[in-house]
Amino acid sequence: MQIISISRGIYSRGEEIAQLLAKKLDYACLGRDELVEAATKEGIQVGKLEMAMIKPGLFNEKLALEKDHYLAFSTTYICDKATKKGLVYHGRSGHLLLPGISHVLRVRVFADEEHRINTAMGKLGVDRKKAQRYIADVDEDCERWIHSMYGVSWEDSGLYDVSLNLDQISLGNAASVLANIAQMPDFQMTPASKNTIQDLYLAAATRSVLAQDSRTHNAVVKVRADGGKVTVTYLPQDAQLADAISKVCGEISAITELNLTMAMTNLLWIQEDFQPDTQIFDQVVQIATKWNAAVELLKFQSDSNGEAEEASVISAVKSDAAPSGEYNGGIEDDGAEHAVDSPLKTTLDKLAILGKSGGGHIVRGGQRQLLGAIDRTIPYTLVVIGDVFQSKGHAAKLRAVRDLRSFLGDRIKAPVVTSDELESQFLFGKRDIFRFALSAGIAAVIFLLVFYNQKPVLEFLANTGWYAQAVGHTALGKFNWLPKAIVSIVVFLFVPVFAASYGNVAHALLKLIKME
Repeated sequence: MQIISISRGIYSRGEEIAQLLAKKLDYACLGRDELVEAATKEGIQVGKLEMAMIKPGLFNEKLALEKDHYLAFSTTYICDKATKKGLVYHGRSGHLLLPGISHVLRVRVFADEEHRINTAMGKLGVDRKKAQRYIADVDEDCERWIHSMYGVSWEDSGLYDVSLNLDQISLGNAASVLANIAQMPDFQMTPASKNTIQDLYLAAATRSVLAQDSRTHNAVVKVRADGGKVTVTYLPQDAQLADAISKVCGEISAITELNLTMAMTNLLWIQEDFQPDTQIFDQVVQIATKWNAAVELLKFQSDSNGEAEEASVISAVKSDAAPSGEYNGGIEDDGAEHAVDSPLKTTLDKLAILGKSGGGHIVRGGQRQLLGAIDRTIPYTLVVIGDVFQSKGHAAKLRAVRDLRSFLGDRIKAPVVTSDELESQFLFGKRDIFRFALSAGIAAVIFLLVFYNQKPVLEFLANTGWYAQAVGHTALGKFNWLPKAIVSIVVFLFVPVFAASYGNVAHALLKLIKME
């Protein structure tokens, strides 16, 4: 069923529009207050979490775990409501809980400032100045909450499909506009987007079950689901809980296959086609091994024009009994099955054997659809852009990869590199051998020269005798500033050369022993 998410500030009339819209479309209406109340009944300390989100000094490991529990519960709750009937949700950021789902209409509502102030004055019984300050404080707290929870800005227009300013439009007309937009083909559920919300629901439900079970309540895990196949990544500190995690997940009937991966962090690898017998696979695995990271695969199928005409994240890894295929515009029958993406599944299976699998999925469209499919709540250590845009010419491909790297680098809190940069930046290769030898030679020569000529060096730095002998005492009297200037220039040139050489040697050694 369709989902419409309305993001609104306090006293912005978003709730009123949501109720009118739900009535017009005969959809269920869900507000943030109901969601928070349900989460609180579930034992999640939403009040403490919200206070910690807006006041970072209060944040700790326990609340970080509470954050994961809240996100999982909220996602499960919204998906459960949406799968039964069309849903209109109004709150701060409901759409951010549903990344990559094409049938979510994301709306931002703005109300007239005077209306907000007058409403605050009437409801709170305060004067105009205090009402203005209250609204500003609440908006600031909302911005901090969203930034802390999802790592994005509430004001980023790219997060919304529609922005409505209610200054010149009535609530009824605004609801009618949204109802008409919601009927467009762009926001209808397709078999692909249906698969996506089912996977999102299964992952969130699995995470919630792990949070509710006393054996795994304190486990720090990340969960990804792909067509019934669930990948759970846990920290080394929770290694003793692996058996408990397996048993708890084994009780969930919707899980057809379970992979457990122990890792300290996550590495995201974006590529058009995955093969386990390639050089970049070996390089990514080497880096993941050094960093004790799980590798998440994202198969990016860009549209031919570089712009998304129809974009959707679809399930990538299915069990052999439930094959999956690629999105074809949603024209197939509801009961149509998809073919297994063998290369991606083979790559994931090999990663699972190596204990490095972080799950995988497919996204189709442009840069915005790719960004929307990336889970912002996962703290990626590195994002690798492999072979993408294969249908383009060489120059166009390089330009597209560079643009994608810049686009993701500006929006993700992790280094974004291309496959060509992997070896030079993170692995010890042939270039490092040459650089190590050259830098070690320069550093050794400088060190030996200084070591065996300590007295001349100290005299050079400490007094001007050497200059007086060279030009005479008379000249020294006229240019007594010149020796100090020469010494300063020599030191200025010498120190960076030695520091750079020594730094290159140390960096190469750390890369060699896999400790950088």
